Amino acid sequence: MTASAARSILPPLSAEERRHSEAVLARIRTELAAAGGWISFERFMELALYAPGLGYYSAGSVKIGPGGDFVTAPEASRLFGCCLARQCAEVLRVSGGQILELGAGTGALAAVILPELAALGVLPERYAILEVSADLAARQRQRLAQLPPPLRERVSWLQRLPERPVNGVLLANEVADALPCRRVRWREAGLEEIGVSLDESAPVTAAEQEARGSARSALCERPVAADAALRRAWDEICAAVPGPLPAGYTSEVCLRLPAWIGSLAECLQRGLLLICDYGLPRRHYYHPQRVQGTLRCHFRQLAHDDPYINVGVQDISAWVDFTAVAEAATAAGLALSGFATQAAFLLGLGIEARVAAADSDREQVRLAGEARRLLLPEEMGEAFKAMALTRDFAAPLAGFEVQDLRHLL
Repeated sequence: MTASAARSILPPLSAEERRHSEAVLARIRTELAAAGGWISFERFMELALYAPGLGYYSAGSVKIGPGGDFVTAPEASRLFGCCLARQCAEVLRVSGGQILELGAGTGALAAVILPELAALGVLPERYAILEVSADLAARQRQRLAQLPPPLRERVSWLQRLPERPVNGVLLANEVADALPCRRVRWREAGLEEIGVSLDESAPVTAAEQEARGSARSALCERPVAADAALRRAWDEICAAVPGPLPAGYTSEVCLRLPAWIGSLAECLQRGLLLICDYGLPRRHYYHPQRVQGTLRCHFRQLAHDDPYINVGVQDISAWVDFTAVAEAATAAGLALSGFATQAAFLLGLGIEARVAAADSDREQVRLAGEARRLLLPEEMGEAFKAMALTRDFAAPLAGFEVQDLRHLL
């Protein structure tokens, strides 16, 4: 999708959104000036999403759910949380301890998991939430305040990962895809990194922005020679793919992933780190036919691939290289205990029985529709994967009994 095509399908920004986007762009322009006119895409993505008080995840706006920019699985159906509760219960029965959810969105997942665990008689000692967005944390507090007091009192919020390792379950649902990544392009002359500069040749006035309805940023891509770290990562990628990559091949490389997984591994003394996200094994992620990579932006339930418009008021993400996740986890001392599509994961946790147990025919029809969205290949069922990473935990995991895709990693 071209930038002009992206602008043509998107609804216009409100005056407040335009003002906010301009404030984010001013912060990025300041950074560009200090850096000599060029920053990596990784740094651009970090500022657009996480700049304090300005970035998409740091400033106040409705991001998730029908009134936001995208819908996550917990928002799509309570069935997702019901199934995850069963997986958590299996682990807590063995390891004891707590649940730590990273990036809890609107609190939808916690709001389902805690009552389900109470019904199963396997409540965690604490349900901790690590949330970088102040407005999302406020929405979580409001939603979880509706839980019965014995459940509500188990919930706490953290500013950083716990200093001491914990027993139990770490949940990362649609978190890894928002890690800032670097972008690369393969040329016959070698690998180049795609960075960001100001497009001085294409100034855009406020009146022109008003007419377009979207906040065009006057930012542009500018390639530079890849550094040693990127070249090493690219060599590993090329060794894994099924064939040579064509000239002009563009994709993403998340160099922050190993450190992120390492920090989570340090938090886990015994139990499960469960990662659910859209992504692929490396040989499929960097397939020669995937010539434009996986970068996606979301604005008001519409997906496009131009990160340089609506900066600060749209989501930016990239699919997860699950081979990189597995390698980082193994290096950090975790065991790779399962890898499956979301469909297989939820089937293993009894989603069909949940639908069949509906109180009425009408309720069963509704739940069946929600289950299809979670399970069908053209919906969330195949694009999303679940990965189980464990420490000092050898018990079976029901979510990974239907399918084992670890050989693809």
